[in-house]
Amino acid sequence: MQPGSPPAVAPFLRTAAAYAWRLLVVGTLVYGLFAVLGRFHEIGVAVFLGLVITALLRPVADLVARGLPRSLAVAVTVLGGIALVLGVLALVGEAVAGERTTLVREFRDGAGRIEHWLERPPFRLDPGALSDVQARIGQFLSSHRSTLISEAVSGAHQLVAVLTTLALALFSAVLFIYSGDRQWTWFREQLPGSAQARVDVGGRAAWRTFTGYTHGIVLVAATNAVLVGLALWLLDVPLAVPLALLEFAAAFIPLIGSPVALAVAAVVALAAKGPLVAGIVVALIVVIGQIEGHLLHPLVMSWAVRLHPLVVAISVVAGSIAAGFVGAVVAVPLVSVVWSVHSALREERAVERALAEEGPDGGS
Repeated sequence: MQPGSPPAVAPFLRTAAAYAWRLLVVGTLVYGLFAVLGRFHEIGVAVFLGLVITALLRPVADLVARGLPRSLAVAVTVLGGIALVLGVLALVGEAVAGERTTLVREFRDGAGRIEHWLERPPFRLDPGALSDVQARIGQFLSSHRSTLISEAVSGAHQLVAVLTTLALALFSAVLFIYSGDRQWTWFREQLPGSAQARVDVGGRAAWRTFTGYTHGIVLVAATNAVLVGLALWLLDVPLAVPLALLEFAAAFIPLIGSPVALAVAAVVALAAKGPLVAGIVVALIVVIGQIEGHLLHPLVMSWAVRLHPLVVAISVVAGSIAAGFVGAVVAVPLVSVVWSVHSALREERAVERALAEEGPDGGS
C-alpha cells in the first residue's frame, strides 16, 4: 500500500455494503408500494381480486370457449362462478338460521358450564369475579351505546365501499378473462424496444407464479375446510358449515390463518359441548397444522416458488403490519411473484452471457 493511500477495505465489508444498499433500495420500493396501495387500497384490492378470479376462471373459460364463442363462454363462466358463491353463502345462511334456536340454548348452557369449570381446580376463580365481568360487559354496552350505533352507521358506508370494490374486481376479471393477452401485448408495446423482451419474460413468469400459487392455496383452503367441516360434523359441534367456511377463508393467510379459525371452532365447541370435545378440536388444530405445514404448503410452493417457511412467516407479519388483513393475504403471493421475476430475469441474463461468450461462430 502506497503512503497516503486509503486503507484497504476487507472483502466481507465490501460484500456486506453491496448487499446493504440493495436491501435498502428494495425496502424503500416495498414501502413505497404499500404506501401507494394504502392511499388507493380499494383499487389495489379490486385489481388483486380480479387477478385471483382470472387465475381461477380463465382455464374454465378457455375450456368452454372450445364449443362457444369467446364472449358467451366468458359470460357463462363468470355467471356460473357467481351462482356457486351465492349458493355457498345461501347454504351457510340456511345452516345458521336452522340452528339459531338450538345454538342460543346451547351457548347459554355452555356459558354456565364454563363458569362452573373455571370455579373448580385448577383455576379456582372467584364466582364473584365472573359475575363482575358480566356486569362490566353489560355496563360497557349501555354506556357506549351511541358509539356502537355510530360504528354500525359507519359500517354501512364500509359496506358500500366493499360492494364497489367487488364490482370493480368483477369488471376487471371479465376484461382479463376475455382479452388479457391482448391487454398485456398492448402494454408491452408501449415500452421502449430494449425493455420489451425483459418485461415480457418477467411478466409471464409473474403470471405463471401467481396462477400456480392461487390454484395451490385454493386447494389448501378447500382441503382444510373439508377436514374441519367433517370433523366438526362428526363431533356434533354446531355451526359446522359456517366454521368450515371460516377455515376456508382463513387458510389464505399461510401459517397463521388456520390456527386462528380453528381456535374459534374450539371456543364454539367448548361453549356448546364442553371441555372434552373442545380438547378434541384442539388436537384437530395440531393435526391439520401438521398436514398443512408439511404436506399441503410444500406442494403449493412447488407449484409456484419455493419460499422458506421463515420468509413466509415474515412476509405475513410484515404485510399485516403494513396493510392489516389485506396485507397478510397479499404478502406471500407478492413476495413469490417478485422472487420469480428476479429468478427469470437472472436466468435470462445468464443465457445471454453464455451466448455472448460463445461468440457468433458458436465458440469455434
